[in-house]
Amino acid sequence: MKTSLKWAFVLGFVGFITSFGAHIVAVNLPFYAEKVGIGLTMIGVLIAVYDFAEILAKPVFGGLADKKGMKKAMLAGIILFILASLMYPFVSPKLLIVVRFLQGLGAAALSAVSLAMVGTLYKENKGKAFGIYNAIKGAGYVVSPVIGGAIVMKTNFSGIFYATAGIGIIGFLLALTLPKDKQKSAEAFDDDDDFSIKSLFSVFKNKTLMPWFLIIVINMFFVGILFGFLPVRIHDLGYDAFHTGLLVSVTTISYLLIQPVAGRLADKFNPIITLRIGMLLSCLTTAAIPFVIGVPLIIVCILAGIGIGTVWTNSDALVSKLSAENAMGATMGVAGSFKELGDMIGPLLMGAISQALGLKWGFVICAVLGFFALLITMIAAKKKSTISTE
Repeated sequence: MKTSLKWAFVLGFVGFITSFGAHIVAVNLPFYAEKVGIGLTMIGVLIAVYDFAEILAKPVFGGLADKKGMKKAMLAGIILFILASLMYPFVSPKLLIVVRFLQGLGAAALSAVSLAMVGTLYKENKGKAFGIYNAIKGAGYVVSPVIGGAIVMKTNFSGIFYATAGIGIIGFLLALTLPKDKQKSAEAFDDDDDFSIKSLFSVFKNKTLMPWFLIIVINMFFVGILFGFLPVRIHDLGYDAFHTGLLVSVTTISYLLIQPVAGRLADKFNPIITLRIGMLLSCLTTAAIPFVIGVPLIIVCILAGIGIGTVWTNSDALVSKLSAENAMGATMGVAGSFKELGDMIGPLLMGAISQALGLKWGFVICAVLGFFALLITMIAAKKKSTISTE
């Protein structure tokens, strides 16, 4: 008997909590920085600390889920996320880094356990369940910039934390209705965000995989730029919070919608060629962001979203193919670790460069890094046997 898809909707909303919570704050950090008086380096730190907390907390929540059950671990993570969100309006604004770290700890359970429960609850209709889950979770990236911008315009920066707490409370109530998990296995936590230091460093010995892992890291640089520092550029142009969020949402929509299209292109043509086109598009559009305004800026942002979405899908496909050929069962998990690592380091690097040399050079230098990564993969590919795409 097939499991009802209603649980996929519930778990998707739990995943929505962390995507919504991450981006509703990140997009509005320029307005926070203006109020508190911090620089671009600190904006990068405030974006990265959320991911850093997830890296640290996942082994803890993995052990908790193994002993107490996945549902209990997930509920504990939601409670922590809610409490952290409610903390900000009652403390000094300068303690935002602490709040973001605590939110990230809660998000570690949300992202790991909700996805794991989809995998354990659904056997026959797993594909549909994951499709529903990812669609609902991905909606958080789209709506949070607009909602956050509207809240900041109508109230203040603190208002977005009441919104994240409210979303968390709804998610908690929905999660209470989930069936108890029958299996308390740490293996269920093999989602694309898991982080293992041992497995991460072991892949450095595999010269075939490393160029593609480098592409994954650099692509996350672009993700950090688009969702962390594009709002800074838009803010510098004088746009208000609502229109800033609107433009970021347009970028996010293009990033999400291109992924299934890019996957079909990779199946029909060559995934390596498709990936390289996507990376080149990301490089060119990222470098162009500080030089365009108005409608050209909107077009550039949409193309940038298409570029990173194409690379995201095709790098996963390539690593999966190489993993099968090299008999590396943990490769896909390690690829996810590099995503997490890139998502953390990207904003830090962008912030540091921008603070030292200016926002324009931050965009340009990160674009150049992406171009060099593309060249490395092309050189490495010539030294290896051609990867079959049949």
